[in-house]
Amino acid sequence: MKLWGGRFTKETNQLVHNFNASLSFDQKFYDQDIRGSIAHVTMLAKQGILTDTERDEIIAGLKGILADIENGTLAFDAESEDIHSFVEAHLIERIGDTGKKLHTGRSRNDQVALDMKLYTRDEIVELNQLLKTLMEELYKIISTNTETFMPGFTHLQKAQPVSLSHHLSAYFEMFKRDRSRLCDIYERMNYCPLGSGALAGTTYPLDRAYTASLLDFAGPTLNSMDSVSDRDYIIELLSALSTVMMHLSRFCEEIIIWNTNEYRFVDIDDAYSTGSSIMPQKKNPDIAELIRGKTGRVYGALISILTTMKGLPLAYNKDMQEDKEFTFDAIDTVKGCIALFTGMLSTMKFNNEVMEASAKNGFTNATDAADYLVNHGVPFRDAHGIIGQLVLTCIDKDCSLDELPLSEYQAICPAFGEDIYEAISMKTCVEKRNTIGAPGVQAMKEVIECYREYLDTPNVCDTKQN
Repeated sequence: MKLWGGRFTKETNQLVHNFNASLSFDQKFYDQDIRGSIAHVTMLAKQGILTDTERDEIIAGLKGILADIENGTLAFDAESEDIHSFVEAHLIERIGDTGKKLHTGRSRNDQVALDMKLYTRDEIVELNQLLKTLMEELYKIISTNTETFMPGFTHLQKAQPVSLSHHLSAYFEMFKRDRSRLCDIYERMNYCPLGSGALAGTTYPLDRAYTASLLDFAGPTLNSMDSVSDRDYIIELLSALSTVMMHLSRFCEEIIIWNTNEYRFVDIDDAYSTGSSIMPQKKNPDIAELIRGKTGRVYGALISILTTMKGLPLAYNKDMQEDKEFTFDAIDTVKGCIALFTGMLSTMKFNNEVMEASAKNGFTNATDAADYLVNHGVPFRDAHGIIGQLVLTCIDKDCSLDELPLSEYQAICPAFGEDIYEAISMKTCVEKRNTIGAPGVQAMKEVIECYREYLDTPNVCDTKQN
């Protein structure tokens, strides 16, 4: 069934129908479309545009269609142009002429705008929860590894010692921002376009605020032309999801490096690894690599919607139908990546002794050795040069600063005493950095308390979860 055709004298060319039709992908909206229709007819009856009997008959028919789709007895057919015509055709087939009143006071333009908003809103709630679950796993590792020492890096070169807690809390902060962005989008997009008509509203006395309240929106949109042509929230969501994927990709890159034989910082569980068809010794970090690779796929969706929207005049244009497939794909991709990453992280083993040895052998305590000299009256620039000479000595002797004899220290600078070894131990180097945001144990305990409070406090998306 077509929702149009009165002014046409010829049937649509089959290729044109296939090219124009969207049911193959917008069937995802069946729940949102039916929810929106139930709210719409409820409002129409409240306004006296439909009788209560007509309302009840339509709602019963819509609920029956929903149940039959979900139990598999009603299949989507290729004849319908989109989900809207599919639902309306089956409603009329089931309840007769009363079903033809469903579309009173609305257009497919505001109907699809509503469906996309409802769908996006539902998905944001799910994405928020997936990120929270990931952060709970991160929290477990952060809260139990404040004294697990490892090298911190700049330029992929070992720089200064940190704790595993501190390193991973950087990702906790990233995911906090990701959840915040999702909640911002939810609140900004949460206005109902239904009742905007094709672009100029309708002559029917609709109560748009009532419809909005039935669908848990903050209120109705305030410009009908913008209502049917707004896809900003999709652009924002795909931007936010691209950032999520960028964060996951950075994390995966580190895990891939840490998993190498050269680093051996982590062991990825067999359940999240694969082997080689030719090399029996191989255990590959394929899940981490795939997540890293799928980041580009989500970026592509963002570029696609930006390109689609960049030249569109007001109001609705058919180009906007192109907003769906790549948005659906990006959402599904990100949800899958978060879930798999969470499983991989929760089963991953950290090799604490290897990480600490790497920090020592990478001279990450060199800055602290220079600070030791400064505290003994040596100007910092001179101290910097002295420690550089000591590092060269260690390289020549294939040892760490911790292993270099005191006589070697004093041969270069007599200011060194026995207490140098305590001053440059990994534990001292980390623990004396206790300003908030630093890796010291006390500072990290304060941060961990903040994280627990954060996870225990529902955000706006948590409160919308069913």
